[in-house]
Amino acid sequence: MRPDYIVDTHSHIEMIEGLTVDETLRQALEYGVKKIILPCSDPDDLDIVNELSVKYPHVYSLLGVHPNDANKWNDNLIDKIKNFISQNKKVVGIGEIGLDYHYGKDDAEKQREVFIKQLNLANELNLPVCVHDRDAHGETLDILREYNKNSKVVMHCFSGSVEFMRECLKMGMYIALGGVVTFKNAGKTREVACEIPLERLLLETDAPFLTPEPHRGEENRPAYTKFVAERIAFLKGLPVEEVIAQTTINAHALYNLGEILL
Repeated sequence: MRPDYIVDTHSHIEMIEGLTVDETLRQALEYGVKKIILPCSDPDDLDIVNELSVKYPHVYSLLGVHPNDANKWNDNLIDKIKNFISQNKKVVGIGEIGLDYHYGKDDAEKQREVFIKQLNLANELNLPVCVHDRDAHGETLDILREYNKNSKVVMHCFSGSVEFMRECLKMGMYIALGGVVTFKNAGKTREVACEIPLERLLLETDAPFLTPEPHRGEENRPAYTKFVAERIAFLKGLPVEEVIAQTTINAHALYNLGEILL
């Protein structure tokens, strides 16, 4: 049997304002989303992200510092992250980490430094990494080629071209697509959705951001991963059940999410 539930592999549920965490998770289950991975971005949120994955059975966490918060980094965070991981088996990776040059490169050197340190940590712990790459495709790949020794990689909220996707696939990465694939002006992302092998695809929302149609303009929620799956299935000409089953298998293969629910 194949799984019939969805994994939202990237959702900031602690940032959702319109619902409590309990309400968010209850709604997700109603939409068939039975497992959610909660990444950390700000080092000040490490405690809450870790605690949520301890408290809720079907919530898992990634611990790391987002490139936009790289200036908050200090090396003591390495020991803090290691300590959480040693006590909580539901920390399933390091993330979200990477490079973001969308607003400029004033802190590019610090971003690179923090990215590399967190890659080294993931390699040391043999954990996967969730990579945030915005307007920094070439440099992100260069760093991964040079410094990533053994960690599996997912390119979160993939924003590159089909050609860039193929370069990522050559390096064994997974590609995560979210609500952008439903946007009318997102032709490049739709091309990626059409071309990517299903065995390398993950679903995500990045809630509360990037809300898919038919809820664009509202706050995003893990429940809306369903609409991402439906749009990708339409684009690929596949039954939505096939997209859901394979992406759930992929999420379990990348992250240690326990047994697949049947």
